[in-house]
Amino acid sequence: MDSWVRTLLFMSVLVPALVECKIRHYHFAVVLKNETKLCATKTIVTVNGKCPGPTLYAREDDNVLVRVTNHVQYNVTIHWHGVRQIRTGWSDGPAYITQCPIQPGQNFLYNFTLTGQRGTLLWHAHISWLRTTVYGAIVILPKKGVPYPFPKPDKEKVIVLGEWWKADTEAVVNQAMQTGLPPNISDAHTINGHPGPVPNCSSDDAYTLHVETGKTYLLRVINAAVNDELFFKIAYHKLTVVEVDAAYTKPFKTDTLFLGPGQTTTALLKAEQGIGKYLIAISPFMDTIVAVDNVTGIGYLRYNNTLAFTPTTLVSIPAANATPVTSVFSESLRSLNSKEYPASVPLTVDHSLFFTIGVGINPCATCFNGSRAVAAINNVSFVMPTTALLQAHYYGINGVFTDDFPGKPLIPFNYTGTPPSNLQTMNGTKVYRLAYNSTVQLVIQGNSILAPESHPTHLHGTNFFVVGRGVGNFDPEKDPSKFNLVDPVERNTVSVPTAGWTAIRFRADNPGVWFFHCHLEVHTTWGLKMAFLVENGVGPNETIEPPPSDLPKC
Repeated sequence: MDSWVRTLLFMSVLVPALVECKIRHYHFAVVLKNETKLCATKTIVTVNGKCPGPTLYAREDDNVLVRVTNHVQYNVTIHWHGVRQIRTGWSDGPAYITQCPIQPGQNFLYNFTLTGQRGTLLWHAHISWLRTTVYGAIVILPKKGVPYPFPKPDKEKVIVLGEWWKADTEAVVNQAMQTGLPPNISDAHTINGHPGPVPNCSSDDAYTLHVETGKTYLLRVINAAVNDELFFKIAYHKLTVVEVDAAYTKPFKTDTLFLGPGQTTTALLKAEQGIGKYLIAISPFMDTIVAVDNVTGIGYLRYNNTLAFTPTTLVSIPAANATPVTSVFSESLRSLNSKEYPASVPLTVDHSLFFTIGVGINPCATCFNGSRAVAAINNVSFVMPTTALLQAHYYGINGVFTDDFPGKPLIPFNYTGTPPSNLQTMNGTKVYRLAYNSTVQLVIQGNSILAPESHPTHLHGTNFFVVGRGVGNFDPEKDPSKFNLVDPVERNTVSVPTAGWTAIRFRADNPGVWFFHCHLEVHTTWGLKMAFLVENGVGPNETIEPPPSDLPKC
């Protein structure tokens, strides 16, 4: 018997309350499973044979242990998206950034504490495109006896949005990398794994949300899609947003949620319409010329005592290019900023960074057109190392990365205007170094090279405050005067508007190496990623923990 199992059994005998309240243990078996959707069957990679996988439940400040055992032919890692991982970067999960992957037949114990967080997050694979089917929810409840800062709901429901390909997605991405062309788009969107009715398939495999008249439901909505930002609507029902990315917000009512991949939104739903069946719709947002899966994912909200064959009350979905809907939603989000949950926005800035993000074209002798699509930050397309960055940093291994990532574009241009004639990027494995507890203002500027596009952008290991956003080029003279430094929303993933910019601030108070990347998997694959290296502070509480003995080897 493993020593960790013996320890847990021993502790559960001696201190059952501790195990119940403070240590949460899960076992994730990564296994293959045959799955039929859209009238077609394929073999997929899953956790415990399910897609979505199991929901991880815990309370704020709990210690979570997840033993991941790899029973498939692919290398695997799991990322606990949005978990702060204070000093436990070894358990963050991005392959070749904080760990080498778990090889076939091997296992690894992820060990982290949910420090100062409560709300909805997600977990997903963080290597290649395995997160198309390897994903699930994380629900962090408040500490025992601590109420929600909003009316207590009668019930809670987890709703995970995803994408589905009829083809094997590993084959899809491999083909794209060989040809240099964009990968094929997905064939459907799913709600808790169910696509609902779709063209050319007679099966109505739809998710149904059962509700009781007069009850209030807390919906934990998660966008686990791979490449699509999504709208979420329920016919004739308003939603009151109370939290995003495991940070409470000032409540506001809306009939449409907008979530980029990796984002979560928790909202109250009051079941106050007439008895009947109401359509739930998830549809894509794309306000540029990039191809997108435009199949609407469909589910149903059904009141108790609704008669069989009751016609469904329909809902109008936003146009795919409904930019104003996304702007109104994004600008309605505010931190709760209460006495219990203050918004600790950095008011002084040690590092003022300016990152341009977008795609480009590099030569490729073996590719279809003699070139391949790439993506870059400040014109640097990230090259994945073969040794994990965190190991190289911790052990002082030279030659794995350089710490000269540019804090601003080396060659400025009109980012949202006519693109430059040279579309080629530099390649490199570069990090940006930050002293412990230093403060950062980062303006993320979308560019128009090839095509401007909305970029949901994720920072590991740190929450940030979204202090400003706009369209066009960021104006360093005028725009900062409009920043919200009082109650900006706190997030881990933010959408940078098409041909626009977003400004964030954060404090580098978590030592380690933290990935920063576009959460559209196609752009991550193409190189729209980099990492921040946060140095140790003073003393053990400001120093990264030593690596676990079972850390996978490359």
